Amino acid sequence: MTLSPAKPRLAVVLFNLGGPDTLDAVEPFLFNLFNDRAIIGLPNPFRFLLAKLISSTRREEASANYAHMGGGSPLLPQTKAQASALAEKLENDLAGYEIRVFLAMRYWRPFTEQAAEDVAAFKPDEVVLLPLYPQFSTTTTGSSLKAWRKAYEGPGRVHAACCYYDEVGFVAAHARLIRETFEAAGQPKDIRLLFSAHGLPEKVIERGDPYQAQVERTCAAIMGELGPDWDWQVCYQSRVGPLKWIGPSTPEALQAAAASGLGVLVVPVAFVSEHVETLVELDRDYADLAKALGCPIYLRAPALGIANEFIEGLAKIVMRSLPTSGVEPGGSACSAEFAQCPFRQEQGIRR
Repeated sequence: MTLSPAKPRLAVVLFNLGGPDTLDAVEPFLFNLFNDRAIIGLPNPFRFLLAKLISSTRREEASANYAHMGGGSPLLPQTKAQASALAEKLENDLAGYEIRVFLAMRYWRPFTEQAAEDVAAFKPDEVVLLPLYPQFSTTTTGSSLKAWRKAYEGPGRVHAACCYYDEVGFVAAHARLIRETFEAAGQPKDIRLLFSAHGLPEKVIERGDPYQAQVERTCAAIMGELGPDWDWQVCYQSRVGPLKWIGPSTPEALQAAAASGLGVLVVPVAFVSEHVETLVELDRDYADLAKALGCPIYLRAPALGIANEFIEGLAKIVMRSLPTSGVEPGGSACSAEFAQCPFRQEQGIRR
């Protein structure tokens, strides 16, 4: 009897921030976040001490927010659902491979180090690193890639997608969910779309981080799908600390809409899963603010989750990554002005 040759093994690693799964995990999660040099650039021991201070002083408020969501973040179960949907799609499209999808969370379990051990034990021939951050930033994808390179010592040819801010399926999923939210509300008049993304300090962008430009191009691509008959604006949420952040802020955008007599439909354009920034900040805090400001209506489109178009887009990024080497964008590339773009950095090295 002739044995069939073994299929090559493909490991796909989904990067995300992670979130505390219990209230006891809130403070260590916050410490891990603020002890990342990509978030706070101070050298140790100063960064360690500052992270300890911030995590202890913010523990009570943050714990109350996670209690509001049932005692922990829903990010992990939602990411597991995305992993399962992606694995199913890839098994249909890449039948010649044995495929497993792994999760590598940056600040809470399953940590990058555990994912690296699990991938190495799988003994893959190919490894595709796929961030669940559509727009690249040094504070998200950049930090996750750095942690992976430090942790992974296993086999396999490694490929990485640095971003996919205008990937066709990603854009189409957003456009569909916006339309569905609008139609479910009865297609109200005098509505402004607010594309709300997590903010960053201006100094991060000034160093050549492409995040803000990519967010704005995502929104322009979505509007290309929706058509011209919409009033819309890009804004940024979740500001913390004394530094000047990119803007306008989402509260400022809500105030401007209310002053114009407009309702709002808020779109979490940089988040692909529901978590504290959507379920608490958008659904509770900003909804209350909009009401206090006099916005006649407040709507919120859901995060992408396992939207078919989004999962199909991720699968296409994986398949496009396999013939390449190093870091490649999953959609359009950044312009050369963005010094922190890893694809542009690799191009410079290759030249």
